[in-house]
Amino acid sequence: MMIVPIVGNVSYSITLDPTVWIFDDRKVLLEEAFTIKANTTDKDDVVKAAERWDREVSTQFSKPPVNRSISRREGETFLENSYVMPIYDFIHNAEINTDAKNATLVTWNDESDVTLTIDELESGYFLFAMDGKPLKEDGPVHFLYGDGSNKDNPIKHVKKIHIH
Repeated sequence: MMIVPIVGNVSYSITLDPTVWIFDDRKVLLEEAFTIKANTTDKDDVVKAAERWDREVSTQFSKPPVNRSISRREGETFLENSYVMPIYDFIHNAEINTDAKNATLVTWNDESDVTLTIDELESGYFLFAMDGKPLKEDGPVHFLYGDGSNKDNPIKHVKKIHIH
């Protein structure tokens, strides 16, 4: 099964489908996810936040959401690279209740379950495509901490996020 539900102490239980993320504009190249831009300033952050706000507001009123066309070259690039997806937006949409303190990444091997703080979860990434292909054998997703500290040893076989 290639879906990842977010359940537990949330207002809305949601189900993530990593197989469609390859076409999502929020995805990030794995190689670029943990690089620190030395020349990023607070002004750059404000501009990015404003752009994100504009995008959120405009997509909120376009129903159904409008996807831009993907060129053949872009499609070929998607099928060659490895990508991660920031988790924050999904956690935000599930609306974690204020008394929640932790999250458990439930894996196919229950002995490998990992408990994180909500902050660690929100700042993390899901690796969902390696060389443009879904993670069928040890997926559906791998969890990577936001600082990249486990980039070489991600949490694999994540099948559910349980907020508690």
